[in-house]
Amino acid sequence: MKKLRIVFMGTPEFAVPMLQALNESAHDVVAVITAPDKPAGRGMQLQESEVKLKAKELGLYVMQPEKLKNENFLAELKTLNADLFVVVAFRMLPEAVWNLPHLGTINLHASLLPQYRGAAPIQRAIMNGETETGVTTFFLQHEIDTGKIIFQEKIPIRENETGGELYHALMQLGASVLLKTVNAIAAGNYPQIPQDHITEIHHAPKIFKEDCKIDWSKPAKQGYDLIRALNPYPGAFTHLNGKLFKIYEAKWSDKNTGTAGSIDTDNKTYLKINCGEGSLEITQCQPEGKRKMNIEEFLRGTVVDTTTPLS
Repeated sequence: MKKLRIVFMGTPEFAVPMLQALNESAHDVVAVITAPDKPAGRGMQLQESEVKLKAKELGLYVMQPEKLKNENFLAELKTLNADLFVVVAFRMLPEAVWNLPHLGTINLHASLLPQYRGAAPIQRAIMNGETETGVTTFFLQHEIDTGKIIFQEKIPIRENETGGELYHALMQLGASVLLKTVNAIAAGNYPQIPQDHITEIHHAPKIFKEDCKIDWSKPAKQGYDLIRALNPYPGAFTHLNGKLFKIYEAKWSDKNTGTAGSIDTDNKTYLKINCGEGSLEITQCQPEGKRKMNIEEFLRGTVVDTTTPLS
């Protein structure tokens, strides 16, 4: 197996185990490309990406271009003489970048492509009630998430699994699949499988605020899947007593006791919301301007208005 010179591109925590695995392998990570530092928090202090922090810890060379088509950046990339570029949770690359290494550029995506192409495959899979997902490695080409597949591995989605839990499971699975892929490319023995044309493809666009609002006219199971998909971030929400009310954990039932959006509570121990089909019993919430709490703690300090149905 040939020892490859690799440029790694990634930004969030999800990409960190992949970088770690490559750094501990027989290959040579010659540079790490990540997002520029950005101001964050109350003090708006510059924050380094999780990938940059890990790269510095490992003593790797870090590049943080503002623009990926910058001539100086492209010139420096060429001087690295990399065999392969590896991309995990990074921004879209121009062809001038991904077409540079002679072995190509590979990406790891947190879904079973061609399903759930896009920015939020983990949350969207749970939101749609899927029972399995996985990771896919593939070669980059012009259209996003459409290149030839190298390897895929599946993982079940447990009935009560949250977006955060699945994120970490796929993060660990991804590290092993990515290393398997790089080793296969180094050995010159790897598949390149065209993505099959499927008439019904589920897409995974970025999650916006309107995607997080619970529609009480829909079945309770859909509301439940939305809640767990968006736990821990950004959180599913409704409005209760006229204020923002985030819901992080709930139980669902196929039975209800009233019309969609109507509220059933003893104002002490339970809070149930009727749905179009069934109902949701809220168990963990975050009232506007407060921290997360269980429902009993919330009800100790709040009298819920049951006369106004939630919409």
